Amino acid sequence: MSRVFRLLAGVAALGLSLTIATAMADPQPTRIAAASDLRFAMDEILENFASDHPEHPIEVLYGSSGRFRSQIEHGAPFDLFFSADIAYPQALEQAGHAAGEVIPYAEGRIVIWSDGLDASALTLSDLADERFRRIAIANPRHAPYGDRAREALRASGLWETLERRLVFGENIAHTLQLVQSGAAEVGIIALSLVRHPSILDQGGYHLIDDALHAPLTQGFIITRRAADNPTARLFADYMGAAETRSIMRAYGFQLPDE
Repeated sequence: MSRVFRLLAGVAALGLSLTIATAMADPQPTRIAAASDLRFAMDEILENFASDHPEHPIEVLYGSSGRFRSQIEHGAPFDLFFSADIAYPQALEQAGHAAGEVIPYAEGRIVIWSDGLDASALTLSDLADERFRRIAIANPRHAPYGDRAREALRASGLWETLERRLVFGENIAHTLQLVQSGAAEVGIIALSLVRHPSILDQGGYHLIDDALHAPLTQGFIITRRAADNPTARLFADYMGAAETRSIMRAYGFQLPDE
């Protein structure tokens, strides 16, 4: 009988060791919620991270910062949240949804862009021209880039003139798609998106004076659910790596200490 018990114990131990080994070999990916202005920059950063740390898998979902904030408040399973407006992760921190302090990571800019003409020759006042029947901006209610576009149009005295011609993207990447699809002739887009080579080839852009709107100071948090997640901590540190900073600069982001 004792031999049977020893055999069963050995099988159980083997099963446990196999389970642990499987878990170590195929860990659950760490999940990032990222503002869609980061789509191109973050994809490159994550490609480098995966090459340097293949044992720490990460998945990313892009969208509007305001919607992500609401989802995290209601328990969405994200481990890191990269917002286009630092106010959203700050609110989550204050509400107890963060594992630490908010970390500023960049400041963004807005531009006029079109794939059908050279927007580098345009200014905000040119958008009042009737040839621009549809002008795309991100939805100001939950997309920081849309909110800053609205601020710039109001500061320029153009909001009331243009409001009836505006079409709203769900987020800033969707706003870009509205222009690319022909749903709008021109859009107010994130500099970080139009700096991608494939987008630059489609048309020029005009940088909007940042004195016309509040800063697009961006920040991220490790969420409360990831307090003990080593991959989340590792990636947070990776954002300060020289190669990561170089990628962010290439997409037009100004870094906090510069």
